[in-house]
Amino acid sequence: MCIRDRLEPVRAAAPIDIWFDFGSNYSHISVMRIERDAAGRGVPVVWKPFLLGPIFKALGWETSPFILYKPLGDYMWQDMGRQCAKYGVPWRQPTVFPRLSVLPLRMALIGADQPWIGEYCRRIMHRNFVEDRDIHTPEAVGDVLAGLGLPASELIAQAQSEPNKLKLREATATAQALGIFGAPTFLVRGELFWGNDRLDDALNFAAQRSAP
Repeated sequence: MCIRDRLEPVRAAAPIDIWFDFGSNYSHISVMRIERDAAGRGVPVVWKPFLLGPIFKALGWETSPFILYKPLGDYMWQDMGRQCAKYGVPWRQPTVFPRLSVLPLRMALIGADQPWIGEYCRRIMHRNFVEDRDIHTPEAVGDVLAGLGLPASELIAQAQSEPNKLKLREATATAQALGIFGAPTFLVRGELFWGNDRLDDALNFAAQRSAP
């Protein structure tokens, strides 16, 4: 170890916040791989579900820009196949896009600090973007929860409570205040990284251990 190494303080890896919506196709890729890739760098993951729809509406868009601008949408579907193959993420183009995602996002808020949150998020994404099945109904969310051995009815009741509904609205407002305009977005050490193709950059930034 050199003298400079001894004198400089060393900091632990920073957490990475993943802001995501289950209706977002590029969020699918990041949700499916973030815990695995973060663990390899010693980076803690913080799950931040929010609604992308109100963000789009604030920009004057009634739906996803992939729907509003057909050439962009056509490119995106082609790109999704390439990107999922690149990262080893299962994928099938859904017949409904974007799917409603309010209830599974409310449930993600309930589980955000629970050990089952990562697997829950992956199973919801798998249901949407691999199995091409609905994710918004109590039956759909209940199936995922039951598959995890969790008390589905009890958790769904919590998710649908008025305080939790308010939490999702507040999370979306926080995303807007942070300047988030799409999903997935990652927040590390106060800096934003947008898009699945920036996940590795965000993780590397979080893993930097020497003080600036």
